[in-house]
Amino acid sequence: MNEILGYLGLGLMLGLAGIGSSIGTTIAGNAAEGALRVNPEKSGNYMVLSALPATQGIYGFVAFLVWLGKFDFSQNGAMLFGVGVSVGIVCMLSAIRQGKVCANGIVGVSQGHDVFTNTLIYAALPEFYAILGLVGALMLK
Repeated sequence: MNEILGYLGLGLMLGLAGIGSSIGTTIAGNAAEGALRVNPEKSGNYMVLSALPATQGIYGFVAFLVWLGKFDFSQNGAMLFGVGVSVGIVCMLSAIRQGKVCANGIVGVSQGHDVFTNTLIYAALPEFYAILGLVGALMLK
């Protein structure tokens, strides 16, 4: 049972982080598609802002790879399940919320406002919690 919990936690960490990133990048990407019709000259800014929510999926993948070679899943299953679910949920929600921040920034940029740099700063705020989740997962012994 311990081993099942460990691998389930591992899978949920990777899966939830990936789901969040796909939703977040879709939210921002949809805004970018609309913005391209209004102001196509800013497509580079739209692309950067659309890609930001993908990082949480990368964090889940990095923790997944580190955990694969680090733990005995038959002994640490319950702990790995709890941490895996926690990191997965944090990354998922962070990516979705970051996608919404980026989408709003994309709309602002398309309307001619100089908000790209500020949007990057605001988008870093939900990202910070995904980074904390990754660091916490990597600190496990």
